[in-house]
Amino acid sequence: MHAPQSSTITAHPARLILTLSLAATVGLGIGRFAYALVLPDMRDSLHWSYSAAGFMNTINAAGYLAGALLASRLIRRFGWSAAVRWGTLVSLAALALCAITGNFLVLSFARLLGGFAAAASFVAGGALAAQIAQSHPERASFLLSLFYAGPGLGILASGLVAPFVLQACGPGSWWIVWWALTALSFFLTIPLLLTPIESKAGMMASTNAGFSIWPVVIYLAGYFLFGAGYIAYMTFMIAYVRDLGGGALAQAAFWSLIGLSAFATPWVWRGTLALDRGGLATAIILIFNAFGAALPMLGHSTIWLALSAIIFGVAFFAVAGSTTAFVRFNYPPSAWPTAIAAMTIAFGIGQTLGPFVVGAITDKLGSLAYALDISAAMLVLGAVASAFQRKLPTTAELAPAE
Repeated sequence: MHAPQSSTITAHPARLILTLSLAATVGLGIGRFAYALVLPDMRDSLHWSYSAAGFMNTINAAGYLAGALLASRLIRRFGWSAAVRWGTLVSLAALALCAITGNFLVLSFARLLGGFAAAASFVAGGALAAQIAQSHPERASFLLSLFYAGPGLGILASGLVAPFVLQACGPGSWWIVWWALTALSFFLTIPLLLTPIESKAGMMASTNAGFSIWPVVIYLAGYFLFGAGYIAYMTFMIAYVRDLGGGALAQAAFWSLIGLSAFATPWVWRGTLALDRGGLATAIILIFNAFGAALPMLGHSTIWLALSAIIFGVAFFAVAGSTTAFVRFNYPPSAWPTAIAAMTIAFGIGQTLGPFVVGAITDKLGSLAYALDISAAMLVLGAVASAFQRKLPTTAELAPAE
């Protein structure tokens, strides 16, 4: 394993974390979430039901779950920087595969592959970002939150591309959108390939010491509910906007607002993310997330939809940041990769089940409004579960008195 680039970490922590965040930009912001922008045209052109459309995100989430399960093993075998870089490159290949066929099985494989690669790069990148942030304790929460603003860039960029390509090229042009997103992702990947990103985390002992599921089972349940709840909103909201009569401009504006809001995350939540009080920070952020998801129930006007996108976006990416902060506060660095992977697995199970189940309910009841109701309800339940998580006792606190 390469020697740590300590001077780079000391001199440019924010720049290095922002570079790492490009893995999440490609793997999640574009590879996962841009599907919602292409879904309405794919559904019309390929004659899918809502269940079939939801399954494409379910299979992507299943790949993400598998990637989270195997991430620690891949990191131990190939190293931190290789996991981040190769995960991003495979995500890029999965995007290209989506552009070359309308075959349901091949598209399912592409979504599965993309999810697997995104998880590997996200777990490795998140642990590296936590290690870099920990080297600057006075700015740790702010630096860590920079990593989770990465998907927002992907959402913003894809929101400015996909709706207008679809409008310009007409019905059935979904495959052109995938090519455009592949090209965009290629350029975003270049800095990640050229920047030294190995850190002290690469020298950490690859053990599972210090992590047990039972003390955090309720927190994992809350993160599971977040995974199941947010994905319904992110999968079907663009279709909902289109069903309300929103054209390319309205869809682009809505999606871009979610992405833009993510850039405010480091400043809006820096104080909350610094709370070392168990699951309290996660619960606070999830309540805001649920409120954003619920706003379309109150009205269909432009202002309601815009507020929904802004509030949901500014809270959405902060949830993952609060989870990594929880790990950083409660576990030694040697346990971070395993703990982050466990959190990601709980999240992955939730988002695997969410799209297909919500799609099936929508097919049965005939309205996407039910998808938003279910999304908001699960996010509220996730907040409640997280609020009951207490701070874990330290090793010193557990030690018997002399």
